[in-house]
Amino acid sequence: MLEEDGFKVRMETSTKAFADPNLAQLSLIVPIYTMSKIEKDEVANLSQAVREGAGLAGYHGGMGDAFREAVEYQFMCGGQWVAHPGNIIDYRVNVTRPDDPIMQGIQDFDYHSEQYYMHVDPSNEVLATTTFSGEHPLWIEGVVMPVVWKRRHGRGRVFYSSLGHAAKEFEVPEMRTIFQAWDALGCSIRLS
Repeated sequence: MLEEDGFKVRMETSTKAFADPNLAQLSLIVPIYTMSKIEKDEVANLSQAVREGAGLAGYHGGMGDAFREAVEYQFMCGGQWVAHPGNIIDYRVNVTRPDDPIMQGIQDFDYHSEQYYMHVDPSNEVLATTTFSGEHPLWIEGVVMPVVWKRRHGRGRVFYSSLGHAAKEFEVPEMRTIFQAWDALGCSIRLS
């Protein structure tokens, strides 16, 4: 999707790439790491690159459940995965900012995947939410949880969506549109 929108894509398979002194010159960084560990110098350089203006965007556990021990990374992302009660279930995604360029033309939609329960930063600009039914477990009934957000980290723009557990989810038109929008806006994600 990035290449289709004119990005020159460089793929790396190690967190050592985050220590690259030229990282700040990238337009957009898309981490895809679930759990794993990141070295202090790697997360410091990544955070600095975003503070200097690089974009950071990701989805599901590839960004929201990465580097659990690195609180600087979580602070930059605006949240951290905690649980997905019930595992793969049916739930509803509610668009809270239909006027935002990323969410333009998208209405509330049903979704079948892991419904993420997260610890989130109250400064996130939330674009979509979900509400827990209480079926998995009862004590979170009625909890409204951000699903899609954007935020600033210094001069950098950060985008996150908890959608996207399985590749087939990219066939859901609303989900794909959200990703194509942040992809196309990756260098110019506007924050209110």
